[in-house]
Amino acid sequence: MPPSKQDTPPVRRRDTPPAAKPPAAVVASETLLGGRDQIRILHRGELYSLRQTRNGKLILMK
Repeated sequence: MPPSKQDTPPVRRRDTPPAAKPPAAVVASETLLGGRDQIRILHRGELYSLRQTRNGKLILMK
């Protein structure tokens, strides 16, 4: 029995470039922190802490 169209992967022509990802978004740290020194970020079920130091540096900790 010949394979159905569902079983065969799509064929990409060699002259067709792969789809490009959109450029990374830029978000100001002030927008993220909202006047706070620290926020918590939930990412894939894990909790992270983004903190601004006294010197204005950002530290991301798990």
